Amino acid sequence: MDARGPGPLSGATLHRVPRRPRPVPELGAAPFRGTAAVAAGLLTRHELAGPGWSRLHRDVYVAAGAPVTHAVRVQASVALVPGAVVTGSSAARLYGVDLGPGESEPVELTVPGGSGGWSTTGVRVRRRDLARHSVVVLDGLQVTSAVVTAVDLAVAWPHPQAVAVLDQFVAARLATLEEVRAEAALRTGPGSARGRRAAAVADGLAASPPETVLRMLLASSGLPVPVAQYEVRDRRGRFVARVDFGWPGLRFAVEYDGAGHVDRLAHDRRRLNALQDAGWRVFFVTAAEMHDPQRLLLTIAAAMADCLR
Repeated sequence: MDARGPGPLSGATLHRVPRRPRPVPELGAAPFRGTAAVAAGLLTRHELAGPGWSRLHRDVYVAAGAPVTHAVRVQASVALVPGAVVTGSSAARLYGVDLGPGESEPVELTVPGGSGGWSTTGVRVRRRDLARHSVVVLDGLQVTSAVVTAVDLAVAWPHPQAVAVLDQFVAARLATLEEVRAEAALRTGPGSARGRRAAAVADGLAASPPETVLRMLLASSGLPVPVAQYEVRDRRGRFVARVDFGWPGLRFAVEYDGAGHVDRLAHDRRRLNALQDAGWRVFFVTAAEMHDPQRLLLTIAAAMADCLR
């Protein structure tokens, strides 16, 4: 017997080590058409079916392990439907507007011609003729302009959400109130009246959708109308803080208390102390309190009454 032990083929089961996928820098991290990559000689069909690439749609792939965000799914959908324009909530997300969680919601695209549309898994395609000035190029994609996107959502969404999304576009300086109202005035068809009503109510001052909803609640409450984004100054006229909603005559403010970061706690405490030193009382509204608007308004009214005593 060979003292060195069995040879490499004697009784041993061979396990082939999987070959690591070959990097293809030319493809980058964006989704691509598989047939185009094969035709260009960047990949073989065997490699395309291997572990290095993930299939997002028919003939649309992305590098395996790449985060599949909504923006990546938009790119993949445009690769699936060449010439499509990104519209609706997908366009708003590309502009950076906060619409809440929605990574898994369908990508919204528009193609020219007639009424009706079609959809496939994860993609909703509508048919609509868009004016040339309504479409811009954003990060290499055709997207409806910011003002058209904002009004599209205002036309489609219920009133409070419609006003909130218009406020976000204006607050982010993606569009002006004048542009939004002019675009809304041109709309006809289903939802156009709702869009015009939302544009008339929007003020573009709210820093978040809940602030818009709170403003609308206060406006319909019968309480004195507050000043949105009011600048509080001390007795010497020095800037103290900007509050969400202020009643200067009462030195009373209402602020929406969103989920903040721990590292802002010290700043927020100093800000509150400065407001109190300036003689102001601040009432904070939480997301939970917004679920019972009648009780919330009664509590705010009682707090305002205390300022009169």
